[in-house]
Amino acid sequence: MTIAHDRPLAVRLIRRLEEDERLERLASALGPLADLVSSPPSRRSMLLGAPTGHAAHPFLTDLPLGAWTSASILDLVGGRQARPAARTLIGVGVLAAVPASVTGLAEWTHTDPASGRVGALHAAGNTVALALFGASWLARGHGHHRRGVVLALAGGGLAAAAGFLGGHLAAARNVTSRDEEFASSLPADADQELRGSMLT
Repeated sequence: MTIAHDRPLAVRLIRRLEEDERLERLASALGPLADLVSSPPSRRSMLLGAPTGHAAHPFLTDLPLGAWTSASILDLVGGRQARPAARTLIGVGVLAAVPASVTGLAEWTHTDPASGRVGALHAAGNTVALALFGASWLARGHGHHRRGVVLALAGGGLAAAAGFLGGHLAAARNVTSRDEEFASSLPADADQELRGSMLT
């Protein structure tokens, strides 16, 4: 597919990611894990947010991202007295990232190939970001505050980039689950596979 050169740079870059077949290896590696966490059907329905009527993943990401962002703000302007609170926020974010990640894997199971490539890169970026925040928490616990701050800032930057990809999937590619009551919100040309992912 030819990408028009008059499109915004971000659009051109993400279209290249969608079409980059080298990401197939990453997507293939993610597939078995996603299938494992979203089986049996009753668990998958819960992870997709059946009780809420729409995907659980987006709002579950608010807590880890909010905690990590708050920690970095404290690191930058809070002074020495804010260090314990910043470390606590880092730890809260790490713990809260687990359910967010699991629900994201469930959402990924009903992506088309192009969205699956971007979703796999989104998951990989968030995994590395989580590892950086975990390392930050450990470094702070061993008295290496400056190292912990640097690791957290790196994790935050990576989480932001991965979040952009996640936002693309939800807003531009409509990769999300919803109750059949809201089926009319789907675009007329939405994939039938996506319609099949609606919560029942």
